[in-house]
Amino acid sequence: MNILVLGSGGREHALAWKLAQSPLCTRLFIAPGNPGTAQLGQNLPFGVNDFAAVEAAVRSHSVAMVVVGPEDPIVNGIWDYMEAAHLRSSFGPQWLGTIGPSAQAAQLEGSKAFSKKFMQRHRIPTAGYAEFTADNYDAGQAYLASHALPIVLKADGLAAGKGVVICQSHQEAETVFADMILSKQFGDASSRVVVEQFLDGVEVSVFALTDGKTYKIVGHAKDYKRIGLGDTGLNTGGMGCVSPVPFAQGAFMQKVIDRIVEPTINGLATDGLVYKGWVFFGLINVGGEPMVIEYNCRLGDPETEVVLPRLQSDLVQLLAEMLRGNLMHCTVETDERAAATVVVVSGGYPGVYPKGIPITGLPIPQDQSAIVFHAGTSTSAQGRLQTNGGRVLALTALGHSVAHAAQVSKALAAQVQFEGAYFRTDIGYEFS
Repeated sequence: MNILVLGSGGREHALAWKLAQSPLCTRLFIAPGNPGTAQLGQNLPFGVNDFAAVEAAVRSHSVAMVVVGPEDPIVNGIWDYMEAAHLRSSFGPQWLGTIGPSAQAAQLEGSKAFSKKFMQRHRIPTAGYAEFTADNYDAGQAYLASHALPIVLKADGLAAGKGVVICQSHQEAETVFADMILSKQFGDASSRVVVEQFLDGVEVSVFALTDGKTYKIVGHAKDYKRIGLGDTGLNTGGMGCVSPVPFAQGAFMQKVIDRIVEPTINGLATDGLVYKGWVFFGLINVGGEPMVIEYNCRLGDPETEVVLPRLQSDLVQLLAEMLRGNLMHCTVETDERAAATVVVVSGGYPGVYPKGIPITGLPIPQDQSAIVFHAGTSTSAQGRLQTNGGRVLALTALGHSVAHAAQVSKALAAQVQFEGAYFRTDIGYEFS
């Protein structure tokens, strides 16, 4: 079958890499893609939110399945648009569908308030919260003044991963609250602010594939958001990741399944939410008890770069059977080895950074135990590989332990050369 992947980052390169391995994949298209995905299929020159172009590409290239990478098109209603296009009447059973939830179900990621109400309604463990807008701004400031420290403030909508602030003082919280609501720091995304209880623990991400009624857990991982060593400095989109997470197994994972995963999937069915895709459970281990920090309606980045290399099952078959309603009959097999990825970023990231810097020294892995994923690269007019984003490359390695995999991925990252290149040398430090 022909498959179209939407996106241009490391997650989409990893998806393309895994999909291309399947004998069920005839042709692979990626829009807009990057130099890495161009080695696996055909890049198409349109953006992820150009739904008319997506539909046109499906029709012209006889695409059977659209795999959505980033959150924006999901929350903006790509699933609903493609359903309204009546592709099944044109292609018949050849058209399988779009990997992603409906716009209504995507509010699990698109609105913090929506997800909090969902968890409250279905008794899924999460931090206590309150929500405020300009209409009850004064009540919000009073609430902050009496709140225990630290205080977590979250812009309700999508804010490119920057809409969460952990405030260490009441003054800071009041300032951030004003910036979000009155100064519209994140535009409409912060017109509503969720104020949360701070949870102290270790985070872990669990990924499940669901048709809205049944599910399969595909993997779990721990990512490293801070720019500096020892998890210090500004938040980023992700500086690295490891899988598996030692504590996310046995009794703890059973709690995750019983208290979070199954109530979530059952909640989707109970609420009549159409959902055919990934559920990203952003969890925190608080004294051995799992609690939900957030839901995402897609795979994470850079989590995808460690979860998919460990997946031994045919991803195309998993996605196709999920769309056909046969997910319950599928099995998920995982490589027993650990995986780690180290992200090489541009100088200045996560602030202002240059683009168009030549990249040299790119490692050439000799086998499937090491992979280079392009996250923010482009090709110059002269055909030269260059930087095109804050996160530039993700270097993934498999090893007999997390520490071993991290050691190899850091060695790969050290080979990458461009002016201002930086990466964290302590990814996986807790497990060494």
